Amino acid sequence: MSQATETETGTSEDGRIESVSGPVVVATDLGARMNDVVYVGDEGLMGEVIEIEGNRTTIQVYEETSNVAPGEPVENTGEPLSVDLGPGMLDSIYDGVQRPLDVLEDRMGAFLDRGVDAPGIDLEKHWAFTPTVEEGEDVGPGDVVGTVPETESIEHKVLVPPGHEGGTVESVAEGEFAVEDTVVELDSGETVSMYQEWPVREARPTVDKQTPTTPLVTGQRIQDGLFPLAKGGTAAIPGPFGSGKTVTQQSLAKFSDADIVVYIGCGERGNEMTEVIDDFPDLEDPNTGKPLMSRTCLIANTSNMPVAARESCVYTGITIAEFYRDMGYDVALMADSTSRWAEAMREISSRLEEMPGEEGYPAYLAARLSEFYERAGYFDALGDREGSISVVGAVSPPGGDFSEPVTQNTLRIVKTFWALDADLAERRHFPAINWNESYSLYRDQLDPWFEEEVASDWAAVRQWAIDTLDEEAELQEIVQLVGKDALPEDQQLTLEVARYLREAFLQQNALHDVDAYSPPEKTYLIMGAIKTYHDEAFAALDAGVPVEEITSIDAAPRLNRIGTTEEYEPFIEEIESDIEHQLGDKY
Repeated sequence: MSQATETETGTSEDGRIESVSGPVVVATDLGARMNDVVYVGDEGLMGEVIEIEGNRTTIQVYEETSNVAPGEPVENTGEPLSVDLGPGMLDSIYDGVQRPLDVLEDRMGAFLDRGVDAPGIDLEKHWAFTPTVEEGEDVGPGDVVGTVPETESIEHKVLVPPGHEGGTVESVAEGEFAVEDTVVELDSGETVSMYQEWPVREARPTVDKQTPTTPLVTGQRIQDGLFPLAKGGTAAIPGPFGSGKTVTQQSLAKFSDADIVVYIGCGERGNEMTEVIDDFPDLEDPNTGKPLMSRTCLIANTSNMPVAARESCVYTGITIAEFYRDMGYDVALMADSTSRWAEAMREISSRLEEMPGEEGYPAYLAARLSEFYERAGYFDALGDREGSISVVGAVSPPGGDFSEPVTQNTLRIVKTFWALDADLAERRHFPAINWNESYSLYRDQLDPWFEEEVASDWAAVRQWAIDTLDEEAELQEIVQLVGKDALPEDQQLTLEVARYLREAFLQQNALHDVDAYSPPEKTYLIMGAIKTYHDEAFAALDAGVPVEEITSIDAAPRLNRIGTTEEYEPFIEEIESDIEHQLGDKY
């Protein structure tokens, strides 16, 4: 967004700084409206109007405000905080207000000067535009007028912007153009280019919101198999420090079958974002075989960056996601973490001297979380297309306390809950998702897809696995009191089967070339192989075979090697055959 004092809505007035309190600046004599973008001080630091009281305007500044002094000027643009939308956003790295960090690094090195800005997309670069409409054709808001090969993986669809009246195509161009060049002219006098601008705090319009019925296949067995997420669904990953939130979200970003991934590093440690930035360009998309970054947009707002920009970064990310959803793509948005976003709101709220809510968070915490997650969904977009946004938000409760406000308010909103457990992480069980506390409210509406695409008895096998794990949890309480040997043989055998479910199915190595991604077919076959062992073992037990002989067969331990086996289908067939023969020979 360029600095300006004159807008279409009229002439804005400049003001002067009255006081500075961290990222919160109070200005006087500033003719501004709520959420207007302003430039603060002699260095022109970007900020946003968040409160107006009489002649005093409160601004949250998106940059460090040291050395800013009262009396310095404040320049009003008269426009809300907006993002630049168009080809070139994928394979890019932005900060919380969509400044391209790679572009600014080339300009001034690793340490950015204050007050610098650059367009979110390259306004000079020319793109090959291929029209999909002809002269005399009627178009309206959301209609596709042409395409651009944005990356190896994604074809960018040029849309008539929301808010346009539409009309009949008078002229259409083809060839190489900059994003702001007119490519289509309508008889209404309106023009269409490859460039759009949209305010981040306003959801882009759609026709309707549908009930999602297709899963977001993540390649993670515990998530796809037991607690699935729908395309257009919402999920939360709460967990204490070191339990694997970031690695889990990075695995989802790498391997989920979404068309587009928007990854928001919101207030996380710099080394974690560095790992993402270093790893993603070298990774291959398992669905297309092309570079992962060609379908990914990264927004980096690390913990040492200004806190005010952290508050806006989630809105920047969801607006970019909505733009690609409008093209008909399935978008997965990873927010790591919403707790840091809430902490930014708490800090700004305290500087505004607002009435605090629980644990000092602002009273509107629940409303802000709801507004964010409600922008997810499976939509009928403008222009007769369907697209989705799936939102996965990490939550970092202090000390792993799930009763704290951010976690509790998030749980009221999301429909999938992947609860990370520090005890599992300490035992090196990854992903450290506690299967006794996690849940998914999408299972029933996604079962028809799994039964049609993977196996007709998917739901039955999954329910067997859940029941076995539930029974193990109950038995473990008894084992801690009297020991495993005091249990009846059938319960001892149940514990043995549940152990294979935990070790061979629930555990997954995110750093292993083969085990990092498990397609639904493999997930189902692993569950089925363990169920085969269960059925054959209990048949042998019923025939009088001692439990020690049943658990001593050498075929069962090979179940733990299925996840890391590339040619898993013949390997599973061999294991199942050996289990049947070795146990069958005992009775």
